[in-house]
Amino acid sequence: MATVERPTPQGTAPKRQLPRVPFPVVDEVARHCAQDTEPNTVHIEIHLPRCVEPDRLRAAFGQALARHPRALMRERPRGPLARRYEWELTDAPDTQVVTLPPRAPGALAAARERALAVAPPLTSSPPLRLEVVREPRSPGCVLLFTLNHTALDGPACLRLAATAAEIYSDTAAPAVPPPARPAPAAAPHRPARPALPARPARVAAGRPGAVPGNAMLVTELPVPRREPGAPWTVNDQLLVATALTVAAWNRAHGAPDRPLRITMPVDDRGRGPEMPIGNGTRLVEVAFTAAETDGRDVPALLRRTAERTGALKTRPRPQLGHGARLLTLPALPVAARAGLTRGLRRLAAPWTSTTLLSNIGRVPYPLDFGDAGRAGAVWFSAPARMPRGLTVTTASTAGRLHLVLRWSRSLLGDDDGERLRELFAHHLRATEVP
Repeated sequence: MATVERPTPQGTAPKRQLPRVPFPVVDEVARHCAQDTEPNTVHIEIHLPRCVEPDRLRAAFGQALARHPRALMRERPRGPLARRYEWELTDAPDTQVVTLPPRAPGALAAARERALAVAPPLTSSPPLRLEVVREPRSPGCVLLFTLNHTALDGPACLRLAATAAEIYSDTAAPAVPPPARPAPAAAPHRPARPALPARPARVAAGRPGAVPGNAMLVTELPVPRREPGAPWTVNDQLLVATALTVAAWNRAHGAPDRPLRITMPVDDRGRGPEMPIGNGTRLVEVAFTAAETDGRDVPALLRRTAERTGALKTRPRPQLGHGARLLTLPALPVAARAGLTRGLRRLAAPWTSTTLLSNIGRVPYPLDFGDAGRAGAVWFSAPARMPRGLTVTTASTAGRLHLVLRWSRSLLGDDDGERLRELFAHHLRATEVP
């Protein structure tokens, strides 16, 4: 961290200089590529059976931010020749983070629209907002978070929510085990990996609407069954279901058969109170050949997918790969690097992965808000800007899978989202094999 000392007028107390943190690689690349038409937001909604007390929640969330001070950040102003973006860590929020929209029909749908259309500004600390959403004739409420993904990711926000729940209910949550990861093979082993051409398949265009931005479909499905001792995980089943869904969608729209690549975030952070806050996942790509996604041999595809994901999770790799790290070296001013990064992103668009699957898995926290009850469902969604244009996000609570399909309106329409949901549910059931 760096601080700058400035002279103060004689007879006045010096103003404390706020700590500064250079943008990590992920944050800088996201900042370079930000655009207004498809804001870089993550949306999270926590459904509670009863309503929270707004003032009590504000106090609890304020204390949670104090316990995780890395969330209290804003982008620091910079000069035209600055070589880095920097976060400035503040002592307190700049604005009221927790708001209470009026109780009204369609309040949840309106809050979801805001989450996709309006990103919290990076210049205000913290770059997130929390709305307590209430619908008429419903005894419960929804805690709906909107994050600026340049600064924070979904798991980090869930950690903030878990801390706020502990403070609100005055109940210590049980210890959270770290994410399970497969042990590296004892002997050198290279799992079978399909040979892929340079360009993966794109999601075929449906019937896009006239309004730009993102849209989403929120739904609930059973967690797919998995036979005891099966070598694959539920995450592998979700990957296979995603690949089969996109392949079937593309065939139905006359797209040529091409290999698929699915980006999968991997999060190795602990989930306890010491969890680092920010963007902490690394991105890996899981490959599928065109022949594999014909759906004829799902058990074999599950086994191969398990081999691939096991190897990818244990293989060390920078968060966005080695190329992104080179792009963010402070050899040039950030304005010049921003233009270079955007240009390279446009050139690389045809080689971008087909889609993204982000699976939090079982929500690792009880999210117990005392007299407001425990979370009965948790949904979240990741940005779906072009050239991918479609993301699949999942979490599970109480044996139910909470699925969000989010898409770019320049690629798909609402009816297309419904059809993709039907295809996904069908192919997810197909992964329940002995």
